[in-house]
Amino acid sequence: MKAIGVIPARWKSSRFEGKILANIMGKPMLQHVWERAKESKILEDLIIATDSEEVMKAVEGFGGKSVYTSKDQPSGTDRITEVVNPIDVEVVVNIQGDEPLIHHTMIDSLANALLEDKKIPMATVIKKIRSKEELLNPNVVKVVIDKESCALYFSRSPIPHYRTGGEHHSILDIQSWFSAHSFEPESQCYYKHIGIYAYTKDFLFTYTNLPKSSLEEIEKLEQLRALENGYKIKTIETEFDTIGVDTPEDLKKVEEVLKK
Repeated sequence: MKAIGVIPARWKSSRFEGKILANIMGKPMLQHVWERAKESKILEDLIIATDSEEVMKAVEGFGGKSVYTSKDQPSGTDRITEVVNPIDVEVVVNIQGDEPLIHHTMIDSLANALLEDKKIPMATVIKKIRSKEELLNPNVVKVVIDKESCALYFSRSPIPHYRTGGEHHSILDIQSWFSAHSFEPESQCYYKHIGIYAYTKDFLFTYTNLPKSSLEEIEKLEQLRALENGYKIKTIETEFDTIGVDTPEDLKKVEEVLKK
């Protein structure tokens, strides 16, 4: 197979346990993710990887395909690795189970990027930041890219650092500056990271066998492991926005979008 999608669906969540099956307009959140991923034109298979019998029952209820994985897997990426190990496939797309607004074009563009350029081991999605609130929110991961659209760094802080008047400023100073000045997104180079990834199968196993990096531990961002070990991450810009669900309040935001 050329490309498959895997949705890691862990039951436990430090901030919102059971969120994967949280109700959004009469459907579990996971079903919204699955339905949007099914619209992909390139995926030849779509698998939900879970450590929960309750999740497996829910998946069966809406007609999805699930595989039971070890409860001891430390991350969603490791869970995906367990699932794809016996599958003959070139590219694996990691579709986050808490992104109910994911758009199928994100999936297709990532898979195509790796299938068309065999030198790219990994790719992810970015979107231009349109507001001060997103820029200053530590839950919104920011990314800076090079001229070939490969990621240079990911951070929860506003990057690149905005230096004014020849002086360096603290994060609080930056927040005050952006609060007092207009934010013109079209003239800025600020991007946010949308947590969907594609990997070649070979690199997926290389990646999960790398030790956790110091930057990854500091920022709590798994993708920094690849950068710190010298691997390229291609970024694909999208015009579509998403809302990652981390809290019950995020569910309300998703519902508002879907109603519109």
